[in-house]
Amino acid sequence: MGMSLASAAGSSCSSSGKQFEFEEATVDAIHLGFKNGSLTSTALVRFYLDQIARLNPLLHAVIEVNPDALAQAARADAERSASRGRCAVGLHGIPVLLKDNIATRDRLNTTAGSLALLGSVVRRDAGVVTRLRRAGAVILGKANPSEWSNFRPVNSGWSARGGQTLNPYVLSASPCGSSAGPGVAAAANMAAVTLGSETDGSILCPSSRNSVVGIKPTVGLTSRSGVIPIMPLQDTIGPMCRTVSDAVHVLDVIVGYDEFDAEATGAASKYIPQGGYTQFLRIHGLRGKRIGVPDVFFEGYDDMQMAVYEKHLDTMRQQGTVVIKDLDIATNFTDLYEQETLLMNSEFKLSINAYLSDLLHSQVRSLAQVIAFNEAHPVEERLKDFGQPDLIAAEKTNGIGTRERAAIQRLKEISTNGLEKLMKEHQLDAIVAPNSDASSVLAIGGYPGIAVPAGYDGQGVPFAICFGGLKGYEPRLIEIAYGFEQATKVRRPPSFKR
Repeated sequence: MGMSLASAAGSSCSSSGKQFEFEEATVDAIHLGFKNGSLTSTALVRFYLDQIARLNPLLHAVIEVNPDALAQAARADAERSASRGRCAVGLHGIPVLLKDNIATRDRLNTTAGSLALLGSVVRRDAGVVTRLRRAGAVILGKANPSEWSNFRPVNSGWSARGGQTLNPYVLSASPCGSSAGPGVAAAANMAAVTLGSETDGSILCPSSRNSVVGIKPTVGLTSRSGVIPIMPLQDTIGPMCRTVSDAVHVLDVIVGYDEFDAEATGAASKYIPQGGYTQFLRIHGLRGKRIGVPDVFFEGYDDMQMAVYEKHLDTMRQQGTVVIKDLDIATNFTDLYEQETLLMNSEFKLSINAYLSDLLHSQVRSLAQVIAFNEAHPVEERLKDFGQPDLIAAEKTNGIGTRERAAIQRLKEISTNGLEKLMKEHQLDAIVAPNSDASSVLAIGGYPGIAVPAGYDGQGVPFAICFGGLKGYEPRLIEIAYGFEQATKVRRPPSFKR
């Protein structure tokens, strides 16, 4: 069925007689199609809208599509013909799906999947959306998150507005969260590229489970303004795409200073390399790199998956990487989660109250009102199934006091004596871990990570390998991730197994 749809859409715009292959189309292939006349933005948006109409009743990856997407595509096509194709760069004319916590000042809602925010009106586009629009991207719609980015917490990929997102590889497997919708939509060819957000694991985990590439950037590299917050100390926005190259094209567009997130983006903008990130898509990116393997992350995996990871480490060695095994991240992690949770509760209340009170229109203006809303709508919000313990715990906090300041210090200490010390002592370019197992270690230090497809388990559920580093290590992580992806070519399209 996918093929007939693709070829129908393909023939409708092949003025040059060339057929455009829509399935699995990369950003580079799309630009080529624009240039050689085998593709228009309008045809591309139509293809994705068809895919969403066909697959979303099953997968629930998309909450809503943008009623203005086709108009934006037509405008991109007009700009391209007026400039004789010169603007076929970056993300010009390319459809992007946004996680539903990323604000757009248009006809789309921004709700984090919650009915409490339905109909709320934001002051302006999120910082990353401003950059996407400036680059000529088409905003295709909003993708389904775990509601409140899993701060209630709920099933991975469930929200009152979007229902339950399913994993397109094995429908009964978890899609993981909270950026479940973007991961599933990218995997199932419902958008060219998607944006997710992460506080701790929310990009890396769904990327791992849905066989897509997820980049969790250094905190502050991408603006968080206009993104429904969880914990500003750790929140970061990043791409989830089918290939490393696509994700890096998106990263190039969304990084940079934003006056509405001035402190974080100001501090991180020093890491942005002259000439952007695509220059690090080097086929021999693994050559000469030093990659550490902290054994704590590889515990509890079955023999089959461990054999796959061993094989991947071998591949890296063959590609000229120095792989250093059996590393001990020396810090005692026992209280990491407890300190992170303590801090997250206080930061969430402060930042969500600030977000809600800044809205131009909203039926809820505070965390207390969100809690009351859920109590008033127990059936729709599935209060019996999930409750709202985290929201209630956060409401009980009183700002950043002595305990919270101690937690900030403790997390800094865990980072300094843990990952930073390990990487400096062994002069590492990256650490490697399965799936999102290193997400907390990366989260508490504001460090970047890239998840790349690594294999499929006995049931056919995807798993990933994640490369993490210190602040601003994106260039070398991109080289490593791209070199690894090109040497292994693991990803395959979803199979929709029941």
